[in-house]
Parts: sequence; C-alpha cells; structure tokens
Amino acid sequence: MDISKLIPDTVSKFDNAYDVLKERGFIEQSTNEEKIRELLKNEKVKFYIGFDPTADCLHVGHFMQVIIMMYMQKFGHTPVVLIGGGTGMVGDPSGRSDMRQLMTVETIEHNCQQFKGLFDQFLEFDDEWQYVGNEGVNKPGHENKKPAEGKAVAVNNARWLRPLNYIDFIREIGSLFNVNTMLRAECFKQRMEREGGLTMFELNYMLMQSYDFMVMARDFDVKIEFGGNDQWSNIIGGVDLTRKVTGKEVYGMTFSLLTNSEGQKMGKTAKGALWLKAEKTPPYEFFQYWRNVADADVNKCLRMLTFLPMEEVERLSNLPGAEINKAKEILAYEVTKLVHGEEEAKKALDGARAAFSGGGDMTNIPHTKLARADFEGEGMGIITLIKELKLVPNTSEGFRTIEQGGLTVAGEKVTDKKLMVTVDMFDEEGKLLIQKGKKKFQMVELI
Repeated sequence: MDISKLIPDTVSKFDNAYDVLKERGFIEQSTNEEKIRELLKNEKVKFYIGFDPTADCLHVGHFMQVIIMMYMQKFGHTPVVLIGGGTGMVGDPSGRSDMRQLMTVETIEHNCQQFKGLFDQFLEFDDEWQYVGNEGVNKPGHENKKPAEGKAVAVNNARWLRPLNYIDFIREIGSLFNVNTMLRAECFKQRMEREGGLTMFELNYMLMQSYDFMVMARDFDVKIEFGGNDQWSNIIGGVDLTRKVTGKEVYGMTFSLLTNSEGQKMGKTAKGALWLKAEKTPPYEFFQYWRNVADADVNKCLRMLTFLPMEEVERLSNLPGAEINKAKEILAYEVTKLVHGEEEAKKALDGARAAFSGGGDMTNIPHTKLARADFEGEGMGIITLIKELKLVPNTSEGFRTIEQGGLTVAGEKVTDKKLMVTVDMFDEEGKLLIQKGKKKFQMVELI
C-alpha cells in the first residue's frame, strides 16, 4: 500500500503531523502538548495504537485510528500496530456497563490474524521486523532489526503477557499502582456505579496495558501511545509506569471518538457494526451509511474520514440547502474508495444514483434472489416479503411502514397491508424493486 498515493501532498498546509491531526480535529487530550509537537517536528518516532481482537474484523470505530496511523506514516513516523492477543484474554472494561464475553485462545489467535490482514490494506509494513526474547518482567526482549524507513511494524502483546508469572508481575508492576487512584479513573466509573461492580480480573487490564507501553518503550524505543478518549486513564498509567521503571519520558495522546452531532457513536446500523470487510458489510451498504449521515455530521466525517484538503472540506460542508447531498455523495464515495477500492466505490455510487434518481446501473443496488415458486399462484404476502428482505424487523413494523406510506413496489406506493406479490408483478427479467422510505432499496430477482 503506497501511502503517498492515498494521501496527497495537498492534504494540509502543515508539515508537522501534530498540526495536521489538530487541524483535522482529531486531538482531544495529550500528556504534554508542547513536547509532543516538538518531538514530532524534530524526530521520526515510533508510536503505537492498540487493537484488542474482540471480533474477526475491524469496524469503523477502528478505522479512524487507522487513518491517524496513515497520517503519521505519511509524515515519516513509524506506526507500531499492537494487536492484543494478551490483553484480549481479559478485555478492556473502559466505559462498559458489563463484563466482556471471554474468548478462547484459538478464537483470539484467529481474530489477530484477521486484523493483520486488514491493516495490510492501509499501511506499509516491514514484515521482516520482529520482536524477540522477553522471558519475564525483568528479562527484556528486543527488536531483531530497525524497521525499514517509512514502514510500519506489527506486534502481538501475547508475546510478553502470556508467559508472565503472575506473582512476579504483581510484585514488580502491581506494587507501582495505587488502587485508590485506579478506582477514580473515568474508564471504571460506569462499572463502579452499577450492581455487580468491577471484577478484580478486569482491574488488571490497566496494569497490562500500562505494561505494554513500558515494554515497548524499554525494548524498542516507542515514545507515544495514541488511543480514543476512553483510553486516557490507561495511557496515563503507561506513561507513569514507564517513567518509574525505565526513567524514560514517554507521552500519550487521545482522540475524539467518532460520534454524531447528538453525541452517539457512529458506525452502528440496524444489522450491527459497520464492518470494513465486504463479506460483513457489503460496499453498497457501507456507501449508503455515509450517504445518509445527518447534515450536521458532514463536516466532521469529511475531516476525519477522507484525505480531502481542508479548503475542500469546508466548501463541501457549507453547501446550502439540498446541495449538501452532493457533499454526502462525495463523502460516501471517498470513504468507500479507501476501504473497498475505487472499483467498488464506483459501483456503489452508480447503484445509489440508479435507486434514487432513476439513472445509472440498477445491478449495483442490493439484490436478493428468491425462488419463482414462492410467487406463483397466490404469491407471497408483502409483509412476509419485506421481513425476508430484512427491510423491517417484524410484522408490526411492516404494517406501520405501509400505514405511513413508506413502502413502494415497482414504483407504486403500497396501501394494502394484505397485498400478495405474484410473478406477474416482476419485469421481463424477473426483477422487482422494493423501496422502504427514501433510503432503503432491494431488488428481488427470481431464480
């Protein structure tokens, strides 16, 4: 992956990665803003972001972190992608109302491998680089070579966490943490206030993440940890632990979570998370999500999820009235192109234009193949059909959609809740377009 082709030189007037990230609105908190800015100006540094393998695919929440790493690599710094094969065995309790479901080692390893494959789409890696050694708290490991210039590296914290002797770890590392301070951390508040509280098992997570930072700072000179705002307490823990154990000064910085204008996390759909793999979230659905964001969220999404120059971001997000839809179309195209490639982005754009304006290639909107026999004779009830197509979750929602005039079949508004869809309603090619509301389309194709 050639970062220079994905991020044009015109993306910013600044040449310091810190200023670029600030301009795009990413940065929320930092342990020492002035020193971090100077460090990124005067040195090419290793920095890391951790990703726990809680699923077998990255989602849009991860993607913003990926974009930050891409910016940093563009400006000559070395991303260290930390995949949490060790921390994933516990699970981060930050901001959660319940304990994470525990995964087997086999599941964790599978997810870690899937993560690395996705990161390869966005970052240039030195795959010859390895972290080797490390047989305990006081037996450091080391890198087998310096990373190739301009390349990222990936490491799995299972390498140093799984072999640990718990008593040694608690004696050497746990003794440096104050429980009163830990319990005041914002990341634990939600759990502490609920029935059941926080388990001792989960309380160890902060120690583990802090230990990650210390190990990497000690063994291969990582100088900054980045993370979402919910990671602030864990990052502070790592900065403090590194100073106490190694005497090194390291830094932490957090970024805005991807939230909409109402403060809710973006990237959630009726079907669940917005995934970065086409098998889990098809490119057309991915495109449509961004095409349908609220007007108030256009500027933030263009800033954070595309590499358009800021002048263009401001121009597009200030388009008047209905013209803002042009900005949304460009947003959807740019984000889909980054994740799924230009060809899929063009298909999604064409499909969206076909569905919404009657132009373009209708083959690119979502298709569902159903047996011709289902529509012969009396046919299939319209409510059964739209439930089968997952346009509505249940019968009552189907009735409500029709009552509110929100369903059309082959361009005709449906008024009869007992309408039977029969073969003769399909066109000569055996296709029938179903539309729910203004934004959801399905092409039913007979087989």
